Amino acid sequence: MSVALPSRDVAETVGPIVTAIREAWTGALPLVDQVLVIDSASTDATAAVAEAAGAQVVVAPEPGKGEALQASLDAVDGDLVVWLDADVAPFDPAFVPGLLGPLLHLPAVQYVKGFYRRDLHGRPDDGGRVTEICARPLINLLYPDLAGFVQPLAGEAAGRTEALRRIPLAGGYAVELALLIDLWERHGLGALAQVDLGRRAHRHQTTRALGRMAQEITRSVLERVVREGRAPPGLVGPAPPAIVNSPGGSS
Repeated sequence: MSVALPSRDVAETVGPIVTAIREAWTGALPLVDQVLVIDSASTDATAAVAEAAGAQVVVAPEPGKGEALQASLDAVDGDLVVWLDADVAPFDPAFVPGLLGPLLHLPAVQYVKGFYRRDLHGRPDDGGRVTEICARPLINLLYPDLAGFVQPLAGEAAGRTEALRRIPLAGGYAVELALLIDLWERHGLGALAQVDLGRRAHRHQTTRALGRMAQEITRSVLERVVREGRAPPGLVGPAPPAIVNSPGGSS
């Protein structure tokens, strides 16, 4: 079993997260065999801090969340992989067995999403701004079978490595929702699960950055609708310039 943390400029948080995972799950309770940090164009000491904490560090060939997840699939050794955001403070190592549980107990399950409660500027916020304003309306209108997922954009997820490697991952921030749709189309709703991870906190993105994330997500969903023949090919024009976004952060 592998734990992979897509990371960009998270030197302040990645070390304690790696340490917590290793202390909880690689010693007396050897649940995790590999802790991997994927450095995605960091400009701070993320890679050095992660390595000092005991993680295996891989540099993503291109910046972006989807690119970091793809790099992790190219590098992990485990039959199961847990993806965690690296900007969470404080971090709860119970996220790891929580996400692995459905995969260990239900052979049909291929992919697990986490959901949680969090505070946004001191106010309870269960979903996230891009989730509630962009992703959820798109899901409800175009993929209602997936409407039950509380946080489809959550960075906390786990899956069977073999199944994930069969899916071409979308680039940038679109990867989370695109992967959920693609796995549903390939395996059906019964292969997907979600688990309650309790409460968490992480850094928040600017409104402008969230707008760019929403653009990537909308484009990816519309590309799939066109691919399925439910919309004309001209609906989605040429791709805009690539957006360099943090692999973690609030959605």
